[in-house]
Amino acid sequence: MINRRVATITGLTLAGILFAVVYRLTGAAAAEAAPRKPAPIPVQAALASRGDLPLYIDAIGTAQAARTATVTTRVDGQLQKIAFVEGSQVKAGDLLAQIDPAPYRAQLEQAQAKLAQDQAQLDNARNDVQRYVTLSPEDYTSKQTLDTARSQVAELTAQVKADRAAIESAKIQLDYTSIVAPFSGRTGLRLVDEGNIVRASDTGGIVVLTELQPIAVTFTVPQQELPDVTAAMATGPLEAIASAEDGKTQLDRGTVGLIDNRVDPATGTVRLKAVFPNESQRLWPGQFVNIRVVTQVLHNVLTTPSSAISQGPKGAFAYVVARDGTVELREVTVEREAGGVTQISAGLQAGDRVVTNGQYRLTPGDHARVIAG
Repeated sequence: MINRRVATITGLTLAGILFAVVYRLTGAAAAEAAPRKPAPIPVQAALASRGDLPLYIDAIGTAQAARTATVTTRVDGQLQKIAFVEGSQVKAGDLLAQIDPAPYRAQLEQAQAKLAQDQAQLDNARNDVQRYVTLSPEDYTSKQTLDTARSQVAELTAQVKADRAAIESAKIQLDYTSIVAPFSGRTGLRLVDEGNIVRASDTGGIVVLTELQPIAVTFTVPQQELPDVTAAMATGPLEAIASAEDGKTQLDRGTVGLIDNRVDPATGTVRLKAVFPNESQRLWPGQFVNIRVVTQVLHNVLTTPSSAISQGPKGAFAYVVARDGTVELREVTVEREAGGVTQISAGLQAGDRVVTNGQYRLTPGDHARVIAG
């Protein structure tokens, strides 16, 4: 009995093991035979949206000071004082340097003394004329004497006028010994030291003064852009944006103030000048900057990132990701592209999620998984 029971249990155990093995084998085969659903393709996407689209012209320009002057002396003499700090901001009329005024003050005093002397002689000559006029009817004096006295008055009158002119000249020369800033600006390096003899004929000057606020930037645009620029300027101030070499760091905003009067036939370009307030002094004379001139702003237009638009045999298209993750190819009509943004007139609607990266792996009907950029 015991042996039979043991044999029965052993048989059942072997049957169970055999059933498990057969089930696993048939289940694995069935799983291999069933088609596998492909994993969603990772992509990056953005929404098509309506908004303002600025149209602009990009160029490279050179900053130029609004005014630059080499400050020089207008009189000869010893440089007594340098009154500015190199690289400092000065205002119009501020003292920059002082020439020894003593010789010119002495010349002024001499001219004033000469005027006093000649004025006294003139007063005396006029008195003589008055006396001769009184005596002449009584024949107490000759006509020749009266004419001579009148001539003396005229001569001294002219001399007094010359003396006054000499005084004005001496005052001007004395004023020139104080060298002042002709306009507000920034001083450069000192070109001469105190104690040196400076002359009006010197060409080196004392310092170069540069006006930085405002500052101008000149740049060129293709002649094909000229109609858009002139049309924009006819409607109002034309905005210009200056940015650093990276094209991202904005330096200042200004307006285009001048279009040159000719097109360069060698290059087919025309020069423009924009003026910037430069309050933060981020623009410097001689600096190369990127200039963007906004010629027009389109309002309430449908746009997408330009990276979402591809070109195929039938023209431009974009991949749109539906809510369930499936991908649809949409043929689109492109109006224009500006600064990485494309205006679409047909094929998309606001709110459509368009693929901006990874579309080369897609075919219509695929499933996509949108990931962060």
